[in-house]
Amino acid sequence: MQLAGKTVLVTGAAHRIGRAIALDLAAAGADMIVHAHRSIVEAEALAAYIQSTGRRAWALAADLADPAAVQDLAVQALALTGRVDVLVNNAAIFERTPLAAAGLADWDRHMAVNVRAPWLLAQALAPAMQPAGAGKIINLTDYLAVRPVRDYVPYQVSKAALNGLTLALAKAYAPTVQVNAVALGPILPAAGMDDAEQEKLIRRLPLQRWGSPDDVVKAVHFLIAEADFATGSTLSIDGGSMIR
Repeated sequence: MQLAGKTVLVTGAAHRIGRAIALDLAAAGADMIVHAHRSIVEAEALAAYIQSTGRRAWALAADLADPAAVQDLAVQALALTGRVDVLVNNAAIFERTPLAAAGLADWDRHMAVNVRAPWLLAQALAPAMQPAGAGKIINLTDYLAVRPVRDYVPYQVSKAALNGLTLALAKAYAPTVQVNAVALGPILPAAGMDDAEQEKLIRRLPLQRWGSPDDVVKAVHFLIAEADFATGSTLSIDGGSMIR
């Protein structure tokens, strides 16, 4: 897919990895819809910066835990541009939840944001991609979905479900829309992770370093702009986490 002139919606794009993805795709010529929840001021600043580079950009706010808000986000995106060519489901919640303390609210919150929102957005936006015959949906998932650790059960199960959703959507929307995933490893330290924990984690990785947002950006860009014969695939950007 040639990105020039295409419209891309990135969820959770105000900070960190989502912001880096939005900047990269805009630099490649795409018009950007920048989603945020509470960080709408930062999203608006990002949209303004992208506009200053000559691309069109908009900032839209939505609570992805609210299905009505997710559906409204899709409606607003289509009203702005008529069609969204690429959807990047980046937004997620990642909370440490010891199993004994995990409640229904923890489970529902992770499932709502990490699985239901990507499904609803794909369901709303893919039909408008199909006539062009070249839509792309990218889901950001996690190696923990298949190699779990303690204390993150709702998160890990939600990402495993997102892996399944990637496969199901790829089948449902073929051949006109390609759906792929990027499975992340340790890209940025989680909030509250101390230096000792960080060092211990990195020592166990074959590549012996933290990943960077740029590592993720390159993978997402590849799946959108270069990988036109891939669908239902997951590209692991995890520093070798799966083989440690």
